[in-house]
Parts: sequence; C-alpha cells; structure tokens
Amino acid sequence: NSKLRHVEKDVLIPQIMRDRAKELCSDKVQAFTKCCQESGLLMVVKCRQENTALKDCLVGYYSDPSFYEECKAEYLKQREEYRATGIKKKRQKFTPNV
Repeated sequence: NSKLRHVEKDVLIPQIMRDRAKELCSDKVQAFTKCCQESGLLMVVKCRQENTALKDCLVGYYSDPSFYEECKAEYLKQREEYRATGIKKKRQKFTPNV
C-alpha cells in the first residue's frame, strides 16, 4: 500500500529531501559555514554570495519533481522495511555517484 498520509507527504518526505539536498549541496554548506565562522557579526553582509549559492542549490533540489519522487521512493522503502521488521533503520548518508 503506497498511499501516503498527510504527515508523510508534508513532513517525512520533505525531511528526507532536506537531508539529501544538504548532502548534495555539501560544498556550498561548507563554504557558507566557513564564511560565517570567519565573519562573525558581519556574516550577513560578507556571506551573501555563499548564502545565495547555497539557497540556489537547495531550492533547485526542492523544486525538482524527479528528486521528490526519488525521496518518496526512499521513504516508501523505509516504511515497508519497518512494517515488515518493526525495526526503524537509521537513515544512511547519501553519497552521489561521482
């Protein structure tokens, strides 16, 4: 049964999308974090470029219908395994095929 409840569509699948997008945009996450650490209180001004690059990367994934379907399939697989075993698996870090 692949019917999704409201909480699955609006909370659980988007959480997988956020986690995976952060992993896929990790270079931009690191650049923004480094800039913030080096800039202190001036980060709002000094890190605009890194912030924009990070947002663009993340939004690109969030708005990609095929990425949503990929994350939905991952969620359904996890749900199926949980229902079969009763054991909740920790989500493994996603590593892109390079």
